[in-house]
Amino acid sequence: MPESSNRTGVRSATVLRTAWLTPHMIRVVLGGDGLTGFVADTYTDHYVKLIFPPAGVDYPEPVDLDSIKRELARDQWPRLRTYTVRAWDATLGELTLDFVYHGDEGLAGPWAAAARPGDRVMFRGPGGGYAPDPLADWHLLVGDESALPAIGAALERLPHGVPARVFVEVADADEEQHLPTKASAEMVWLHRADRPFGAALVEAVRAATFPDGDVHAFVHGEAYFVRELRRMLRGELRVPKERLSISGYWRCGDDDESWRSAKPEWNRQVEAEESATIG
Repeated sequence: MPESSNRTGVRSATVLRTAWLTPHMIRVVLGGDGLTGFVADTYTDHYVKLIFPPAGVDYPEPVDLDSIKRELARDQWPRLRTYTVRAWDATLGELTLDFVYHGDEGLAGPWAAAARPGDRVMFRGPGGGYAPDPLADWHLLVGDESALPAIGAALERLPHGVPARVFVEVADADEEQHLPTKASAEMVWLHRADRPFGAALVEAVRAATFPDGDVHAFVHGEAYFVRELRRMLRGELRVPKERLSISGYWRCGDDDESWRSAKPEWNRQVEAEESATIG
């Protein structure tokens, strides 16, 4: 895609290779000239928004999402899917994204399963806002599969020997991954089985004993369990807001579009609840 497309915020990348990390997690490595000037080394929760046009719809280049929404009918608008940057190798110009795969369900998962070297994908980004504070006394990392890429990136960034408590919920033992770190990390894998999303996470985090001192926490995943853990961390443990990166990446029953639409009001409700509780 022409370099001028970057002025619209849209880039194009080419699939270099893919790999199945677990039965339901696919790694896609992207490259190509469209990544020239791309930077994603500040935060460990950097993310990009993949752009999927409807079948049979082609957009003029450079692709301009604002123009598309002004000029085309809604059914011709692209669908966006948000994915964390698992790794960015500026030397090789390689961008690594991990996809949770639920069979034919969804949009990006099936795309990743079918992706082959040479395929192209458009995206915007990166965004982001969290990286583990190297001066914190200890770190708390909590999430489900959707947060695994950011948790893995954060673990790689943690200083040598710093204490970390890590809780990750996945479907079963086959979905566990090796997550390298130099930190002194206590890793707890929780298997969902047929329980509701996040139930095991809330139970385990509430039952844990944590170190004293300044914590820097990262809690992301399904919105309902994130809300429960926010109540605990802010309302009960009084973790300062500035020491907590916490957000619902997704919500049961919503696709990405409907959750993006509902999320601002959801966040307002959570913040109002928090203000009423702790002032």
